[in-house]
Amino acid sequence: MVFKKKRHSDGHWVLTGEIVSGAREAAFFTQLDWVQEQCKTKLGFKPYPGTLNLKINKEKWSVVEALRDEEGIMLVPPDPKFCVGRALPLTVGGIRGALIIPSEDVNIHGKNVLEVMAPVRLKDALGVEDGDSVTLDVKRPMSSKRKKQWFVSWI
Repeated sequence: MVFKKKRHSDGHWVLTGEIVSGAREAAFFTQLDWVQEQCKTKLGFKPYPGTLNLKINKEKWSVVEALRDEEGIMLVPPDPKFCVGRALPLTVGGIRGALIIPSEDVNIHGKNVLEVMAPVRLKDALGVEDGDSVTLDVKRPMSSKRKKQWFVSWI
C-alpha cells in the first residue's frame, strides 16, 4: 500500500489507502435526518447510506493524526445521546465527499482506518472493491473568517 505524505501549499493533503470492509454501522448514522440536513448545508451534499473505509499504513499514522487534529466542519446532534462528529471535505476520483472524524470514544475502527462519506456509493462510482487502493485529496479547513468564501468556492 502506498501512502503519500504530502501537504500542498494550497491547503490540502493527499492520502492513499486500501479499501476494507467496515462494521456496517455507518448507514444508520449517515441517514439520520440531522446528519443529512447538516451535510447538505455544510458540505453541499446528502450522504449515501454508508461510508468507504480505507486502511492506512500504520507507519504513516502521524499524518493521519494531524488530520484528526484539524478543526473540521462540525456535525452537531440535536440529541445528546449522539456524539459530535467532524468532517474534512475531500475529493476521491473526482467525487466530492468528506473524511468523517468521529469522537474518539465512539471510533470503532481504531487509528488505521479512515471513513469517507459521499453522495454516492463510492465502490460503485469508482469501480473498486475491498483490497483496491484509492487516493483522497483532503481539503484543509480555513480560518473562520475565510470559511464562508471557501464554502462558496467548494459548491
